[in-house]
Amino acid sequence: MIDGGLTHLLQLKRAHKRVLQLIADALLLSLSYLGAALLSGAEGRVLGVMDFWLAPFVFVPVSLLIFVRLGFYRAVVRYMSIQLLMTILTGVLASTSVMVASIQLFQVPLTWSVAAIYALIAMCVLGGLRMALRELLQRHASEACTPIIIYGAGKSGRQLLSSLRESSEFIPVAFVDDARELRDSEVGGIRIHEPARLSKLIQIHGVKVVLLAVPSASRAERRAIVERLETLPVRVQTIPGMSDIVTGKSRVNELHDVAIEDLLGRDPVPGLDSLMKGNIQGKVVMVTGAGGSIGSELCRQIIQHEPQTLVLWELSELGLYTLNNELTEVIEAQRLNIRLVPLMGSVQNPGRILSALQRFGVQTIYHAAAYKHVPLVEQNVVEGLRNNVFGTKVVADAAIIAGVESMILVSSDKAVRPTNMMGASKRMAELVCQAAALRQSGTVFSMVRFGNVLGSSGSVIPRFREQVERGGPITVTHPRITRYFMTIPEAAQLVIQAGALATGGDVFLLDMGEPIKIVDLADRIARLSGLTPYRLPEGEEWRSARSAHDKHKGDIAICFTGLRPGEKLFEELLIGAHAMHTRHPRIMTANEIYMTPDQLDDLLEQVLAACQAQDINELRRIIMAAPVGYRPSGPAADLLGAERMPPPRLARTAAE
Repeated sequence: MIDGGLTHLLQLKRAHKRVLQLIADALLLSLSYLGAALLSGAEGRVLGVMDFWLAPFVFVPVSLLIFVRLGFYRAVVRYMSIQLLMTILTGVLASTSVMVASIQLFQVPLTWSVAAIYALIAMCVLGGLRMALRELLQRHASEACTPIIIYGAGKSGRQLLSSLRESSEFIPVAFVDDARELRDSEVGGIRIHEPARLSKLIQIHGVKVVLLAVPSASRAERRAIVERLETLPVRVQTIPGMSDIVTGKSRVNELHDVAIEDLLGRDPVPGLDSLMKGNIQGKVVMVTGAGGSIGSELCRQIIQHEPQTLVLWELSELGLYTLNNELTEVIEAQRLNIRLVPLMGSVQNPGRILSALQRFGVQTIYHAAAYKHVPLVEQNVVEGLRNNVFGTKVVADAAIIAGVESMILVSSDKAVRPTNMMGASKRMAELVCQAAALRQSGTVFSMVRFGNVLGSSGSVIPRFREQVERGGPITVTHPRITRYFMTIPEAAQLVIQAGALATGGDVFLLDMGEPIKIVDLADRIARLSGLTPYRLPEGEEWRSARSAHDKHKGDIAICFTGLRPGEKLFEELLIGAHAMHTRHPRIMTANEIYMTPDQLDDLLEQVLAACQAQDINELRRIIMAAPVGYRPSGPAADLLGAERMPPPRLARTAAE
């Protein structure tokens, strides 16, 4: 019944609510006046005096007018604060003064003690009624809110609590913090608990969401927290990083799913300033494939190290437009003295590449332009080879002619003992740069080899999140497949530093940490979304209409679709047996097999002839015979391969 009354009250128009408050306050002020007279012991003298009963008809309306001017009725009761209580105190003191003037005007025989008693009673009933109503309204609203636990009782956690109390979506029920000195204390009336009580707290309060409020924690610390939470039946979300909060990019109450960096859990090593600026500061820099995941991050970091000019080379009009706008805004906001040159073009166009290098006097090239998606390159072998191999040769040859100081090739761990054409093309691109280093000494060529980057286009994590949002299934190719992962910013930072370490023909390997099983990654993303994953046996298809038996297994299925054409179970970074350390702790160098310029030219002539003939089988034979280590894992999957082309449709004759 009380809930029904509150619901009806909340549905009233604002003007009607104010009228009700005025009537209630008038009644409470009158009762306070009567109570003060009774408590002062003057009831025998005044209750039978007409003037005693006339006084409220003067001071009550005047008091209400004062309350209106003070803003009593502009405040929303459910969000009542200390400031409103101070306003009530001011109004009560003003009402007491008007009441004293009224009893003197009517010559009511009351002592001065009545004024103090009236003020106390009025403060208690006016403030108390609003406090009680606020509590009822908050409890009523909390019934429709999601109970949550805030992990982290520091400054950010307290700010988050204040923000959530103005929300109609979440209701904080507990704090959890690792700091021993904070345990069993309270923040905003909410108790702080130790992490060991998380499971019990979730059961007691029916919690479905845990919010991480530890923006200043290191990545390793956040990983430890995430690992603790992922076993619990709750969705885990987090607030933005402290740097974004401090700079105003984000607010503390902007909640996100746990960042992919927290799943990786590795703290980046700060860049060495001399290496970061070595090939950039005061120079003209070109990035090919500037609109891609790695290319765009390279550009973002390059402009922070004061190049004279940054040339953005990109085939995609949309990618170039988006990146140019983003970088222009950063340059203007930070008042950087950098010239941006957005150029559209293919790396397979030698005339345009050479013209750009000479026209702008390019000194450093970061060559990130490549087709990198394994299944697509398997289905489009010729174009994959043209872009990744011959495009690299076009850029390398033009760099030598134009007198470019340094060219850094962004390579891949798939270039090591490749089982697919994408990996083979990247290894051949490395051979191109190694041969270019042998041809001359004016341009320093180097290659940087690393594994998958988290969050790039085609990365598994965004795909897994989409599948979770759709309710599943989560698709993984094989239960034993593993990959190395690195964040895009860390990869770009290490590519820049590796290039500055180069002396000519260097193959650099980035320390990728430990490989991660993809199925474990899928498990974690599902659990952090508050779901219990279950794995289907290999070869068993997921059924959209799930049986009761399936529902007992868990909330979301992980099914195995089988390895795609050319896909490996495990990736490697090193072809030979040994890698040597450099002065950067996460950059190594290796002595890999290379071809002389003449040998490479002969190989590329054969590859080009097979490409022009669209002969996929011949291409596979040539590359298998080359010192690339290519061993295909299955038959050709090229969509235009001769063995896959349908028979030609002959035109019908008039006789037919």
